[in-house]
Amino acid sequence: MRLLYTLSVYIYTFSIHLATRFNSKALLWVNGRKEQYARLEEVSEKSEKWLWFHAASLGEFEQGRPVIEACKQQFPDYAILLTFFSPSGYEIRKDYQLADCVAYLPADTLLNARRLLSIFKPKAAFFVKYEFWFNYMYALNRNKIPLYYISARFRKGQHFFAFYGYWFRKQLKNVKHFFVQDKVSASLIDAIGLRNYTITGDTRFDRVASLAATAKRFGLAEHFKGNNKLIIAGSTWPPDESLLLGLIPQLPENYKLLIAPHDVGPAHITSICQQLTTSYQLYSQYNEQIKADILVLDSIGILSQLYQYADFVYVGGGFGQSIHNIQEPVTFGCPVIFGPNYHKFTEANDLIRLGGAFCINNAQELIQISLKLIHDRKFREESSHICKNYVAQQSGATKLIVKYLEENFFGEK
Repeated sequence: MRLLYTLSVYIYTFSIHLATRFNSKALLWVNGRKEQYARLEEVSEKSEKWLWFHAASLGEFEQGRPVIEACKQQFPDYAILLTFFSPSGYEIRKDYQLADCVAYLPADTLLNARRLLSIFKPKAAFFVKYEFWFNYMYALNRNKIPLYYISARFRKGQHFFAFYGYWFRKQLKNVKHFFVQDKVSASLIDAIGLRNYTITGDTRFDRVASLAATAKRFGLAEHFKGNNKLIIAGSTWPPDESLLLGLIPQLPENYKLLIAPHDVGPAHITSICQQLTTSYQLYSQYNEQIKADILVLDSIGILSQLYQYADFVYVGGGFGQSIHNIQEPVTFGCPVIFGPNYHKFTEANDLIRLGGAFCINNAQELIQISLKLIHDRKFREESSHICKNYVAQQSGATKLIVKYLEENFFGEK
């Protein structure tokens, strides 16, 4: 079975190479891995004590980040190797200051796994959430390097729990300890005989709570909002933006809208602007002398902090594969609205049940809940209070993880 799995890795890698002709992300994926071993060998000489953290992309990095920062602060004699699978993580965080080396993860073959481990000889490895790379997991165990999973989450539909999943379940035995997000995940792996887990919650809540506590001011956003109320539509896709076009004419004069699309490429930004029938400005070209009811964010990296100015938020992606991050607005006490594809996110399910989040299926439902949040101040404030309390209750996963590591890993060194 390992041979078939490795063959699938080679086929996947080959398909990405083919895609470089027409896909810029695939090109970054391939070029980023070219001849990187020479650089890694040189960098590895910085230290004899490495901790390896691996994240798929930017979102998973933000989940692992609180643990990286805690380890770096409390155990500064360890160097940090940070790897990414996706360019959308690596390209944005390749200069992350707390990492002593940031790199792309070589494709998951035994040869690559053995080579990477022989270069760095990490004392421990930390994979975030869903990053199950079975050859790396096997090689880590064979080299007696403990592997920990941060904010792991399991679902019934995963192959570990399928009738054909024996080999996949067997690979989980290569893991030293799972720090899982919820009781459902714990129950699933407990049912297949794994007892090496701790329910910690999601470390991302620690990250967003920290962002909220240290959020800087944005004069441009403050000027745009003025004395008005503000709705932010974050990480939107075309289906989300189509719904927003129906909401805009319903907004009262004291409400403004900030649209932050997931794709900030010029073509998509132009497409959004062409559909707007009311006054707007681009964030990058904002002019304080020009009045606008809509601000289009055409840059990345600041949306998470702009949520501090929102009265409530629409989060995109729910009419596609899945919703984007709702933790960032929720930590500022923003009630959130999103589309129907949210079920794999614990916080979305919890907040819908509690009354801090709202699922909509069409434009009319978006208008209805938005107008209720706009005109019913008590309803909006209660929803906001629910969101703030939820974040406060969910925070603390990082402390639980670091405490465990102090007692069971660092304390043994």
